[in-house]
Amino acid sequence: MLTLGELLAASRRSAAALDLAALPEPLGRKLAAAAEREQVAPGDFLRMAVADFADYAGAEDWTHLMSRLRDRQDAGWACLQTMLEWRLAQAGPAPAEEPETEREPS
Repeated sequence: MLTLGELLAASRRSAAALDLAALPEPLGRKLAAAAEREQVAPGDFLRMAVADFADYAGAEDWTHLMSRLRDRQDAGWACLQTMLEWRLAQAGPAPAEEPETEREPS
């Protein structure tokens, strides 16, 4: 079981320390897409999510985090998931891919 302290310490050590995060598959896909958009590795994006949450999250965000952790035995993973979801929300929705169209020769 990962504790909150271990999570924060791992995020300070290296992005590789967070690569083993057992995220639900849909969240893992969102992480991969966001990391690709920002041109960073998924582990780096996770690390940024933790740092950004610690630096920029408001009181309501921290209250939501604490409420989510209250009844969880896996507090570290719940914390990581909450921080990642917050960071993804800050980045906004993924841009819709525009269909490629053939251009007329000029």
